[in-house]
Amino acid sequence: MDKAWFEMAAERKGQLDLAAWIPLRAVQARSIGQSGSLGFKEDFFGAGSIAVPLASRKEAERLGWMEIGIMRDHHQYIDDGRYVPADIYELAEGSVSAVPLVLEQRGNTESLEEWHLHQDLVISLGLAREVDKWLSINEGYVDVARLHRSAEGKPILLEIRTEHLKDYLCAREMALYVASYRGRTAILDGGQDLSWAEKPVSGSIGLDRWEVHASAIHEGGMPFDSSIAVLQIGRKEAVAEDVPILSLPTDENAKVRSWTRKASGKKLIRVQGELWRCEWIEPAPHSPRARGDELPPTVFFFTDTRGSRESAASLAAGGRWLWFRPDVMTTLAQYRGGTLDWYTRDTGSIACSPGAGVHFGVNRLGLINVYAKDIALLPEWQQRIWSGFNVSPDGGVSKELLASQAEGEPADTQAPEDSLPKTLELINRACIEEFGTRILRQHEQLETLIEKTHRFRSLDLSGLCSLAKDLARLTADSLDLVALKTIARAPRDSDWRSLKALEHVVALRVGAEKAHSLLGPLVGVYELRHADAHLPSSDLEASLKLVGVDRAAPYVHQGVMLLETCVSTLLKIAEALKQTEALAPRNH
Repeated sequence: MDKAWFEMAAERKGQLDLAAWIPLRAVQARSIGQSGSLGFKEDFFGAGSIAVPLASRKEAERLGWMEIGIMRDHHQYIDDGRYVPADIYELAEGSVSAVPLVLEQRGNTESLEEWHLHQDLVISLGLAREVDKWLSINEGYVDVARLHRSAEGKPILLEIRTEHLKDYLCAREMALYVASYRGRTAILDGGQDLSWAEKPVSGSIGLDRWEVHASAIHEGGMPFDSSIAVLQIGRKEAVAEDVPILSLPTDENAKVRSWTRKASGKKLIRVQGELWRCEWIEPAPHSPRARGDELPPTVFFFTDTRGSRESAASLAAGGRWLWFRPDVMTTLAQYRGGTLDWYTRDTGSIACSPGAGVHFGVNRLGLINVYAKDIALLPEWQQRIWSGFNVSPDGGVSKELLASQAEGEPADTQAPEDSLPKTLELINRACIEEFGTRILRQHEQLETLIEKTHRFRSLDLSGLCSLAKDLARLTADSLDLVALKTIARAPRDSDWRSLKALEHVVALRVGAEKAHSLLGPLVGVYELRHADAHLPSSDLEASLKLVGVDRAAPYVHQGVMLLETCVSTLLKIAEALKQTEALAPRNH
């Protein structure tokens, strides 16, 4: 037996106001064994809460677990002809002041009860419910509140992120009053010597009180050496009518029988620790979300080679650019609602949230440039993401970005990322026109693969090879081998793989030698998919040369070269397949 488990010293010292998540309502019980039997152990936690105006705190402190805990359900009622809504808690008669942020809707024998997060809180914080989570749609869909359920589907805990709760409380000039109860029970052998059985241990500090006590019981749960009085009441006369009407019982027509049953069974000890707590969750000093308070800047960016750093307040004046490491692009695009779009070969738009895209450019060192004012106008949570990748100026501003933003003459170029899906479709169209079938299979991962096939995956050799792997999945792995062999009239015993089969199909139009040359870069892409782990260095360099990658260039630009070679090759294959003067099929 662990005495500390019952006495809950750690739980008594904890401060809920400092926790990352606050329980708004909880009914959680974990147990092992059978109640009343040796070895039974249970840990129960319950909590209820109300949001109280700051001026009514003392009035609220007269309430406790019994008044605002889980025994209180939420429903409208009529008080002397006055309608009281379900989302109002009256601290005193006629005093409408407190608000339960979680409303419990009772169920029935068929439907479970349901817990609702107060709609004013949901709307004020800009939350969207998805199943049992409430997400902040304007903060990268971060979880703000979450509902936990039991295995049977009953709600057992609804908690909210402290930062967002405090913001809301500040806007409403309220504090959250949380009343909780924790009970820990265990059934032990009656032979143990327990001081708690003779003298319960208890104490109180502020609004909290706790107690540990023990009592003897019989196996099954009855108090030790206790008796049960049983009273049976019935009617003397028989009820014989088809439509009986019973009169009220009287001394004359009632029969009464009573007896006593003494409890029996093995002697056991029930030990119980109980903790009642009432705690305040204080409002934040500011409310940037619900009330739109302006806060002092906390995010700063490098603006020159001397290491000077400035906040959004000064960057909003415009006229400058910022520099970032290229891995910021993958981080931003991976957020829910994140997008990466292309305008020219080296410029595009990046967003980590719907409607929050910024115009970017890639400079000669592979660094990302963004107009400083565009960053300054982003929400602060997005600025924090960008600032983690901010570096001092180096390599100048992207030429194509300057052409667009400073000279007003956007470059007439195209990003290979933007061309890739178009060239894949061109090959399919050419094959349908020439052979009546498509040779690139459609699959459920196609769109996802295309979205993540971009130069910013190439931050090192491993990333470059990973990019090549996805290009191989879009090309060699997506080819329909059966269709290709049918078109090329492959011998029955041929062991062609997809690229070799495609080469034979292309050879029908341009001849074997030219077809072999055309397919070379796609073979190089396929070989690179495991190059960092499996290819000898000499073979690695040969594969990189085959796909047109300059090893002296920054890795981001190596990724562009790989993509451009792949797109260019696919385009040439599509053009070859559409040649009008077809060669005669070879004999096999």
